[in-house]
Amino acid sequence: MKPRDVFIVDGSRSPFLKARGKQGPFSASDLAVACGKPLMLRQNFALDDIDEVIVGSVMPDANEANIARIIALRLGLGEHIPAWTVQRNCASGLQALDCAFKNIRSGQSQLILAGGVDTMSRAPVLLNGLMVNWMGRMMAARRLPQKLQAVAQLRPAFFKPVIALLCGLSDPLYGLSMGQTTENVAYRFGISREQMDQYSVASHQRLMDAQDNGRLDEIEAIYDGKGKYYDFDDGLRRDSSMENLAKLKPYFDRKYGKVTPANSAQITDGAALLILASGDMVKKLDLPVLAKISDSQWAGVNPKEMGLGPAHAMQPLLTRNKLAIDDIDYWEVNEAFAGQVLGCVEAWKSDDYCREFLGLKAALGEIPHDKLNVDGGGVSLGHPVGASGARIILHLAKTLQRNQAKRGIASLCIGGGQGGAMMIESANVTEAK
Repeated sequence: MKPRDVFIVDGSRSPFLKARGKQGPFSASDLAVACGKPLMLRQNFALDDIDEVIVGSVMPDANEANIARIIALRLGLGEHIPAWTVQRNCASGLQALDCAFKNIRSGQSQLILAGGVDTMSRAPVLLNGLMVNWMGRMMAARRLPQKLQAVAQLRPAFFKPVIALLCGLSDPLYGLSMGQTTENVAYRFGISREQMDQYSVASHQRLMDAQDNGRLDEIEAIYDGKGKYYDFDDGLRRDSSMENLAKLKPYFDRKYGKVTPANSAQITDGAALLILASGDMVKKLDLPVLAKISDSQWAGVNPKEMGLGPAHAMQPLLTRNKLAIDDIDYWEVNEAFAGQVLGCVEAWKSDDYCREFLGLKAALGEIPHDKLNVDGGGVSLGHPVGASGARIILHLAKTLQRNQAKRGIASLCIGGGQGGAMMIESANVTEAK
């Protein structure tokens, strides 16, 4: 059977809210439901037409296991509609979309709600192994002398917490933080601190311009229990400048490093959901279309240079589809770190890197800066790891539509040494299969 065409019908996201040293005002499912309700309400199909719900999430709350199911039920979808959660670290939202893309393309499903969500401000704080074992002994004690003996064994070290967020942002096999892997990328390509800071300032300037000129209409406002509303990405620093950024000290390699909090993605809460449909369903229900998903690719790289994942995932999309850089109108490469995005650009410019690591005869060329992350990215608006993959696909689709452009590629680096990428195109529904 010939693969079916897969279309992005519509999508919404929450504002991305910067973590500010305490739990954010919303749970992960709160954010997803807040952007999902208006998305579903404006559709002309019945909720029961949805075949399944797929959501990417890295660190759901203890009360939100299989958060996709919780989101589906809170949105009012029928109990008979299956829902499942996927996790591919920083690209979990893209993984959810890729699963939906492949299920529709194969004919298994026709209409899917997919996306991603994470509230990094609410990442779990865990008991360490010493405390867990002590609690086990305490609970097993039946008599008073046994309980007293267990109490006598309690030590201050047992109270040291395990910060799940810090663990998640580190590579357990190599003992490197994600920031340190970016230092490695910067060293490989000779990327300077000044280049990173320039990129960071540009990211904030682009987000500011996008906010001021209404290019983020995918955002849905959300209200807390006190009546306060949130309707924009609040990590933007309108006063960002080279002078201000130069005052910050390197964070991950304090003696020799170049990566600072200001040229890194922000710790953020956010959600993004999209509706994907087959060509048959688009015609049957007379659905609007944002874009067509044409291809996707995953890649593995050295975990010590995990930020180069996009360079490895995007290249096969070009090669397989016989395209050159100039054939891509817009690029979204998630800004985990400014140095990481710059590293991917440099990798494609390097004859040596393209020959040795990508199996090419020569360099691919340079991604134009004016086509890359045109409305800012993770450095300025944040990177809630489960949601970012869905956000960049949604915004790329909106960008293509707004500019009447033909084709775009979105990609993310992935902690642990991977990359994911997806190519989308302007849609011609009349030719849909």
